[in-house]
Amino acid sequence: MNVPADLKYTKDHEWIKVDGDVATVGITDFAQSELGDIVYVEIETEGETLDQEEVFGSIEAVKTVSDLFMPVGGEVIEINEEIESNPEVINSDAYGSGWLIKVKLTDASQLDDLLSADAYKDLIG
Repeated sequence: MNVPADLKYTKDHEWIKVDGDVATVGITDFAQSELGDIVYVEIETEGETLDQEEVFGSIEAVKTVSDLFMPVGGEVIEINEEIESNPEVINSDAYGSGWLIKVKLTDASQLDDLLSADAYKDLIG
């Protein structure tokens, strides 16, 4: 299972990569493999400011639908347009072109609440 060391993770299987005060968020390789073939992503929160652990969208696979949770609080400033027409890119490149949203952070200290790569590996076994 691919768990890049330079990212932070949530118990809900989102990853986050921070660059200054903007964070890119996606779902982990583990999450996409558990979901199976992803067929649809719904994110209608662009421009909204959401709290940590608030739902920012949903992801639909052939067998199930899962909510997507904010790893940190902030304003959703961009949604990956590629996933609207090509959601399966999340299955093939979860940490690259399969990213979901970009968030302008409101409280960088919330990053301390997230899991390191090693702690996430322990979580998923």
